[in-house]
Amino acid sequence: MLMPEGVGVKKERAGGRNSWSRAEVNFALDSLLLLLFLLLLWVSTVIRFVFPLSSDAVGWRLWGLSLDHWVEIQFGLMATLALAILLHVMLHWSWVCGVVAHRLPAPKGATTRSMDDGTRTIVGVGLMIVCLNVMGLALAAAVLSIKSP
Repeated sequence: MLMPEGVGVKKERAGGRNSWSRAEVNFALDSLLLLLFLLLLWVSTVIRFVFPLSSDAVGWRLWGLSLDHWVEIQFGLMATLALAILLHVMLHWSWVCGVVAHRLPAPKGATTRSMDDGTRTIVGVGLMIVCLNVMGLALAAAVLSIKSP
């Protein structure tokens, strides 16, 4: 039976410690992503369906925590999930770039299009800068557009 690369193989580091294979790191991260997603889904459902509307929820508590505490937990889970997703994409960035490069037309005279490590890094950093700027602009628009009662 053929095993995927790195499965069942432990590498020894200096000092006799075992390091994780790439497959084990990916499995652990994917398991963490699933756990964070399920927790976020559960907390969001509690906030939406267990508590009354926020204006009516003053004084209501679930397991000693008010609605404000549950909203803080929800935001913390969302931020942690976002960081874990970012780490997941970073670990698979070569694959992402390979798929995108495969879909783009190859330059004239070349049979395939590929990106070296430096180009992949520049594209990744550039994409992150664009995403953060779009998020910042959307947040600024919300701050500038909010109206008090």
